[in-house]
Amino acid sequence: MVIFLLIVLLIYGSINGYIFWRGLQAFSGLRIIRLIFILVFLSSVLAFPLGRIINGQFQHKLSESLVAIGSYHLALMLYLILFLFLKDIIRWLSRVFRASFSESAFLSVKNPASFLVILGLSLLVIALGHWNALNPRLRTLEIKIDKSAPAGSRLRAVLISDLHLGIINRSSRLERLVKKINAIEPEVVFMAGDIVDEAVSLEEEEKMVGLLKKIKAPLGLYACPGNHEYYSGLTKNLSYLEKAGVKVLLDEAVRVADFFYVIGRKDWTAVRSGDTRLSLQEIMVRENVDRAWPVIVLDHQPLNLNEAASAGVDLQLSGHTHAGQLFPLNIINKLIYEKNWGYLKKGSTHIYVSSGSGTWGPAVRTGSYSEIFLLEISFSKNHQPAE
Repeated sequence: MVIFLLIVLLIYGSINGYIFWRGLQAFSGLRIIRLIFILVFLSSVLAFPLGRIINGQFQHKLSESLVAIGSYHLALMLYLILFLFLKDIIRWLSRVFRASFSESAFLSVKNPASFLVILGLSLLVIALGHWNALNPRLRTLEIKIDKSAPAGSRLRAVLISDLHLGIINRSSRLERLVKKINAIEPEVVFMAGDIVDEAVSLEEEEKMVGLLKKIKAPLGLYACPGNHEYYSGLTKNLSYLEKAGVKVLLDEAVRVADFFYVIGRKDWTAVRSGDTRLSLQEIMVRENVDRAWPVIVLDHQPLNLNEAASAGVDLQLSGHTHAGQLFPLNIINKLIYEKNWGYLKKGSTHIYVSSGSGTWGPAVRTGSYSEIFLLEISFSKNHQPAE
């Protein structure tokens, strides 16, 4: 963990150092503007780590404000470095190939107007990404499971994940999401982890619990934990969900009415924390899961997807990836996961990885969309599950 933090701080410091250096060059002839840039930029650079440290010790509006400012700085940092680096590449290539514009004043590192244009473009990208993040899209998928359910031949289910309720994603955002879910009229709601993030104030906890209670789903709300539930205190975070009537499953299975089994898995973070994480086979044996019934699995991180297919699972629902959230991180994201977003079928097992209904860090999406996922599931009438 120490090595990981040192690597993160090195990358964070190097990127911000590059931006800071270019800013000092751009405003070298403008003393007052240069001083303002130094104060504002360094304050925003320090806001995120300081806010996290303070918030880890005690909850205070100052720490929440610092985390919020620092979170949006992460997005600003990303696009400033991309645009500045692009400008440097163009300047270098123009000189190598002796282009007519190689000596353009705009390409000069000492041009304040050039730096301000890049800053303006970065802020515009963030503003558009913020609007995109706050307006989740409804995605619908119809699938057929070749097993029967005595309660009916069709099921209307909603999947949400990665809300990261906390300092950035507050109750006002959850309220809009709950209204959209209820408008869909699902029979059951699945939550694939990372519902709660940083320390939640008592006031926000009450609002969050109250809003989750307003979700209307006759067959109930079921969740598995994500890695962020572990980071900020698993017991405390799960208590918020349980107070709201959400059934959180930790390597457990329950049979929902006469429809299906739902299995919720511990996150892989449990293993890193010294806990155990059972295999799907072990869970199904321990919980006496009758595989003649439809079996749905909630597993936050879409890792080792072959396991679900080998265990005879009918549907696995995951999240975690955010589909990259910020461009160009979405490109890297695709290289890491077998399926970083969307639908995949392995044998008879249906798999869906959600891009998430919320965001981590800044409420900004430039590489993916926020989504509410509606599953229209039909069941076969060829046989009846064994009792």
